[in-house]
Amino acid sequence: MASVTIKSKINDSITIIKEALLIHKNKIAVSCSFGKDSIVTTHLTLQLYKDIPVIVVLTKYKPEETINYMKKIRRLWNLNLEIYQSDVQINPFLYITNPDECCRILKVEPMKEALKNRNGWITGLRNTENVIRKNYQAIEKKGNIFKYNPILKWTELDVWKYIAINQIPTHPWYSLGYRSIGCEPCTKIVSDDEPERNGRWVGTSKCGGECGIHTKRLK
Repeated sequence: MASVTIKSKINDSITIIKEALLIHKNKIAVSCSFGKDSIVTTHLTLQLYKDIPVIVVLTKYKPEETINYMKKIRRLWNLNLEIYQSDVQINPFLYITNPDECCRILKVEPMKEALKNRNGWITGLRNTENVIRKNYQAIEKKGNIFKYNPILKWTELDVWKYIAINQIPTHPWYSLGYRSIGCEPCTKIVSDDEPERNGRWVGTSKCGGECGIHTKRLK
């Protein structure tokens, strides 16, 4: 029964991606943070469009393991990778004193640049990650850009099943117990009975929340 369930979810996800590609053609990209969810979405999308631009936003705080893993997947899948990174100089402790502003500068603004000449965007967002994402839709329009969330209804277990079925290499931090991976100082291990994103921005008002890429108007 479990295999039927994941097969059905894969088919639904592919349908959403096909629609996105048909509508937006060369004005669309898939975003990848090189966490488990976006790597699954990228893999699904590459089955339909192997040369799709894969946009990634890097920050000065990304773990070295994330960079190395990105390079590995880039070689393995021959990714058409586009890297965006802010060159704004910030207070090195801004992620503690004002995490919202830190994310705005280092993540939201580079993502705006990545989407500037596009009208469609495919993401790895799931609505079981935290309560903020509960009411998101598979296809949304935010400002002047359509956002497609093909694995929105997948569970954490669904993601790992897909990874196992397709033998996808994963970020090494998952083997250490991490469940949601972002910038190094803002990422902690949480127990299995907590929401995945409870390990993000621990000890700040932003704990378990969002960087702003999925909540702010980007275009």
